[in-house]
Amino acid sequence: VQLQASGGGLVQAGGSLRLSCAASGRSFSSYAMGWFRQAPGKEREFVAAINWNGFSTSYADSVKGRFTISRDNAKNTVYLQMSSLKPEDTAVYYCAADQTYSRVLRKGEDYNYWGQGTQVTVSS
Repeated sequence: VQLQASGGGLVQAGGSLRLSCAASGRSFSSYAMGWFRQAPGKEREFVAAINWNGFSTSYADSVKGRFTISRDNAKNTVYLQMSSLKPEDTAVYYCAADQTYSRVLRKGEDYNYWGQGTQVTVSS
């Protein structure tokens, strides 16, 4: 499985961005998918996750109500819509996939595959 994240960039506080993660593989519709982020000098942290059919999602408390994860299984793509961005959202954002479980997964160690990351910078 190969994951290609895109959509990052520079945005002012209060703005919005949509990240995309395109996945290879015929069984994408059965993958659990997630987004994580890592800011400079900090550990990687969970952002959002979605189950195989998109009916179940989970968010970190810090992004709840501002970020929305979704997926389009016909396009083998998962999205992260980010709104009301804050400077503390600045980080490299990574998408992750797991083929073993189809449910929502919040821990990084549960994922088998990782994308290359896309930089999100929020200016104040």
